Amino acid sequence: MRGLGYRPSTSRRLLQISCAIGWCLFAAGPIFGFAAIKPIFIKEGVYHDKCPANSNSECTQQELALDFLFTAGCMVTNISALPVGWILDSYGPKTTGIIGSFILGIGAICLSLASNILFMDGYLAGFILLALGGPFVFISCFQLANSFPKRSGLVLALITGSFDSSSALFLFYRMYYDNIHKLSVSGFFACYLIVPIFIYLCQILLMPEELYKTVATLAKIAETGIDETGKPLDTDLLYPEDIAEDSDDNTVEYYQPTIQETTSLLLRRASISAQVPSIRRASFSSVASNKSVYEQEADLKLTRSSGGVFGILHGYSIRDQLSSSWFLLMCLFTMTQMLRINYFVATIKSQELYLYNGNEELATSINHFFDIALPVGGIIAVPFIGMILDNCTTLSVLALLTGLTVFVGIAGLLSWLPATYAGILVLVVFRPFFYTSVSDFCAKVFGYETFGTVYGSIIAFSGLCNIFQQVMDKVTLEIFKKNPGPINIILTVLTGVSGFALIGFVKSQEMEIKRLQLEMEAQEAIDRPIPT
Repeated sequence: MRGLGYRPSTSRRLLQISCAIGWCLFAAGPIFGFAAIKPIFIKEGVYHDKCPANSNSECTQQELALDFLFTAGCMVTNISALPVGWILDSYGPKTTGIIGSFILGIGAICLSLASNILFMDGYLAGFILLALGGPFVFISCFQLANSFPKRSGLVLALITGSFDSSSALFLFYRMYYDNIHKLSVSGFFACYLIVPIFIYLCQILLMPEELYKTVATLAKIAETGIDETGKPLDTDLLYPEDIAEDSDDNTVEYYQPTIQETTSLLLRRASISAQVPSIRRASFSSVASNKSVYEQEADLKLTRSSGGVFGILHGYSIRDQLSSSWFLLMCLFTMTQMLRINYFVATIKSQELYLYNGNEELATSINHFFDIALPVGGIIAVPFIGMILDNCTTLSVLALLTGLTVFVGIAGLLSWLPATYAGILVLVVFRPFFYTSVSDFCAKVFGYETFGTVYGSIIAFSGLCNIFQQVMDKVTLEIFKKNPGPINIILTVLTGVSGFALIGFVKSQEMEIKRLQLEMEAQEAIDRPIPT
């Protein structure tokens, strides 16, 4: 009988992590490699029936239909964040992973048989199912980050890195198609059925039944290094075998700040938070007394390092959080960035063809460079992203994000090779930096208990707005005669405006927090009794 303290052996947990990383490489987000598989779709005649009868090459209708595959896939991937999180919390990681494997399997079957399916669009159905299955099998892996409590950061980085690398699946397919054998789309996705079968078998035979940690706990650990027991991971004595693996000396001394100091500062922080004008109907109660000394000290450090933003909405109801300016402005910022990124991914070759006067060879070369840079850039950026988020204030991170996205937009307007390649390099680093920064912002501003709902809502809403990508495609091809300039200008302006609006708001809140803090300190000095 497995009791509450049951934990799998070290070798089993290592195998669980290895398998999860393996399937995430092939299934977590392959649709983001769309730029690599799109040329194969065109060569294989996918949607060519939409072109005029006498057309021997791709046409506007075919390109719009292909781009809609990616648009629909992005929407489904992002919108599914909320229901997948609910299923994970309600039924556990094993059930979530099994559901994902079935969805991926059905999607692969649809894509492999799409050319023979007459009653529906097999390519669209298959691509949507592929996009939907990814979050199921990816998010169900998050709990593995704490199968080794003292190595949770490393495990989470490996799983996240495998997601960033999953876009390379279609790149490898294209390289095989171009250089070895012209494997048809049908044949490729028939072979791909191995992946969902592998995931299903792993879930049945290997993966844990229960969560090692909840999403809220993972968010807390990622920000503070403190687990749900209120202790740093380095002092986690729940699993002796982990300590034996990590150190020969299990006795570690830690500096403990005084309870009086940390409690006093946190109570002052709670009082300040309740007075910030942007926050209404505060339900913030003093949580300092319910936190360990380690938690209080970690909160204080994050308050300082974030520039005062940390904890501003912790303890508020989800309704108040979702109606706050913090949430609405971050939603707007996220939506515009997603449109910026996904529009580029879907249309990179057609954009470069126009910018470089129809130079097919050069446009193809740039497309290939992007296909390689997208997964590689994500992996290379991971450690630097962590350093930036750990050492910069929230305001500085937002300013850097806005500066990078404006640079990408301007670079995309220029028919100058150094600018084109520089824009691509910045974009592939910006993409993982952006998504990580949004989750970091949500954890710091809204708190850990509501992290899943808030972050999922932002991503889901922004994903829903990706329907505008299809509109932008249609306008570019039919109204602007394939000229991407006007849309890129609009996107650059929108991303810049939304970024500066968020920066301005956060800056105003920081100033208000500092003003209130100075007032409280002055009042405390007045109220302090004069020693006799």
